[in-house]
Amino acid sequence: MSDRERTDASRETRRTEAHGDAAHPETHVGVDVGGTFTDVALSTADGLVTAKVPSTADQSVGVLEGIEAACERAGVDPRTIDAFTHAMTVSTNALLEGDGARAALVTTAGFRDVLELGRQDRPALYDLDAEKPDPLVPRRRRFEVDERATVEGIENPVDEAEVRALADEIRATDAESVAVSLLHAYRHPENERTVAAVLREELDVPVSASHEVLAEFREYERTATTAADAYVTPAIDAYLGRLEERAVERGVPTPRVMQSNGGIAAAETVREHAVTTALSGPAAGVVGAAETASGVAATDGLVTFDMGGTSSDVSLVRDGDAERTTDATIAGHPIGTPMVDVTTVGAGGGSVAWVDDGGALRVGPRSAGADPGPACYGQGGTEPTVTDANVVLGYIGADAALGGELELDVAAARDALARLADEADLEGPLAAARGVYRVANANMTRAIRRVTVERGHDPRRFGLVAFGGAGPMHAAALAADLDVDTVVVPRASGVLSAYGLLAADERHDAARTHRTALADADVAAVHAAYAELRESVLAETEAPDAARVDYFADCRYAGQSFEQTVPVADFDPETVAERFHEAHERAHGYRLEDPVEVVTLRASVTVERPRPATDYDAPGDAVTGTREAHFGGDVHETTVYDRARLAPETTLAGPAVLEGRESTVVVPPAWSGTIQHDGTVVLERGERA
Repeated sequence: MSDRERTDASRETRRTEAHGDAAHPETHVGVDVGGTFTDVALSTADGLVTAKVPSTADQSVGVLEGIEAACERAGVDPRTIDAFTHAMTVSTNALLEGDGARAALVTTAGFRDVLELGRQDRPALYDLDAEKPDPLVPRRRRFEVDERATVEGIENPVDEAEVRALADEIRATDAESVAVSLLHAYRHPENERTVAAVLREELDVPVSASHEVLAEFREYERTATTAADAYVTPAIDAYLGRLEERAVERGVPTPRVMQSNGGIAAAETVREHAVTTALSGPAAGVVGAAETASGVAATDGLVTFDMGGTSSDVSLVRDGDAERTTDATIAGHPIGTPMVDVTTVGAGGGSVAWVDDGGALRVGPRSAGADPGPACYGQGGTEPTVTDANVVLGYIGADAALGGELELDVAAARDALARLADEADLEGPLAAARGVYRVANANMTRAIRRVTVERGHDPRRFGLVAFGGAGPMHAAALAADLDVDTVVVPRASGVLSAYGLLAADERHDAARTHRTALADADVAAVHAAYAELRESVLAETEAPDAARVDYFADCRYAGQSFEQTVPVADFDPETVAERFHEAHERAHGYRLEDPVEVVTLRASVTVERPRPATDYDAPGDAVTGTREAHFGGDVHETTVYDRARLAPETTLAGPAVLEGRESTVVVPPAWSGTIQHDGTVVLERGERA
């Protein structure tokens, strides 16, 4: 049996076990920190319990508050928790807000400015005032060392005495961390090992070495990723230290952390490779979407749509697995480590609506955040947001308690939108709410098109999985705009990233540049390289005997500057070439007869974990009343349901609103819904607008 066949069989076994009669006995909590709310999913022998609390300035405080809230709802003692998995935004916030560590950079003599020169492409081709973001390490903290390596080997060994003198210069800058990226260290890291070892001995700060962070060619991307690792490591280290201390005080286990690649790792591992958490939270959401929507029929896969309070994240799931990339950019800084391929747009429930200088209505990217939040929160916010628009449109009821904690101030929402209407020359708060809803949807539709149409995928052949606190309110409208017929709203949709933490496997990745033409490839040398990568990833795992290792290769046509990653079961040049041709044609619409070359070899290790039980029951008397809600230009008397009381196999017709503790599902006219055995709502489009 091949590795892929074992993967599929194992996945099916775990789903069968999770959906069986006996719930998994382990008490496992997953906590995801967002910009507005901290989400919690707690799996116990009695089922799944969720909670949502406002995020705090020190995220570790909100994390423990969320765990205690979920435990109180479930009637369990936090000290009985067996496992704790966590996703966070510490790395992302440091990169986005520019408040990471004072990092220094050591590089080969003559290459001090690689980080600032970057590539020749412009951030906005026709914007004469466009500027690239400032490098994470300013020039005054960039240092050179006299050494030289080529792809053939070490030409000029490094002098340890010079490095020790350099350490004194770095110490004088009050650097909080150091990145080391020497020329061709991905191929011959001997000099870089020496530099890193001496600096670790001389300086009491974290040292990130490029051959440990990203052992791949392309000098700028490798240096930028290593600099990013050094930039975020002190913040991650301090945060996880505080979180572990608070967890121990309450008798909660030490957390395991979601990485950007969609797999979890021990906190100790993450503290050594902090850049791997750059997209921790969004990755957890995609994993949760892939797991809960695995049984939904869709021709080509699933589009995941996570709309939170600050932004919306869009990704693809194909063949049951999240699409991944090694070519991501965060706040203008390239990050080359493997991560779930997520496209983010600044349109969330808390996104502020405003009018630009030309009189056009805009939404985001600025957010009202958690404090003071949207006007309807009643916490002092006065600016109109997407959530306020949903309140005025009737999608969120006046008696709703967002996150189970916040009572709504409908009058404040109407007042905020009335002021926006005056500024935008619209006829009252209702017209402004319609405009805000449509503009926000347009922003999110463009994001979905970027991950589908612009990559050669037809969105009509995908299902849309909606989650996040605000996602299920907008999902059906987005699906109609994209001509998508099926929308999936998981039971834990308001906290699906937290649920994804319960469903995620342990995963570690390793890569090595190995450039060779496929026609001339030394198969034995490739196998030897894969063996070393296998040893590297297995060394990271907590249970190597239970691990599965998958292999991949980055290939391209000779002369191209970009690659496609293809799976490799047993390296055979002809098979790899055909897989590359197919992948290239799928992504770009054509294939060539040009020679194919391998650029980078990759290995990924997975240690599977049991899934939480997902079966659920409900009494069925779910109708709580009706209210007026606005769809398009019409007002409809809309049935309102308590989603937690909707029994499996229940069917319903739109217009309807399904109110939950953490999110609300809007079912427009001409749509219908069915409740699945695990509480998932599957919406189907009827008449086409």
